Amino acid sequence: METTMRTLQMTFDDELVMELDQVVQESHTNRSAFTREALRMAIALYHQRKLVEKHRAGYLRYPVTPDEFSVWEEEQAWGEQ
Repeated sequence: METTMRTLQMTFDDELVMELDQVVQESHTNRSAFTREALRMAIALYHQRKLVEKHRAGYLRYPVTPDEFSVWEEEQAWGEQ
C-alpha cells in the first residue's frame, strides 16, 4: 500500500523549532516524521477526550442509581475471605 504525502506549510516560533531540532537529533529522525507522529498522537488524544466527554454527558443526563449494580454483588468472587 503506497501512502501519498502532501506538503503543508506551518509556522512555529524559534523556541519551538530549537526544541524540535534537539528532539529529532536525539531520536535520530527528522522534523516531518516527528511531527507526523506527534499529530497522530494529538488526534488520538482529541478523539479520546471527546469520547470521555460524551460518556460524562451521558452519566450526567442519566446518573447511576444507588441499586443499579447491587444485583451483581452476589456474583463477585473475591477469593477466600
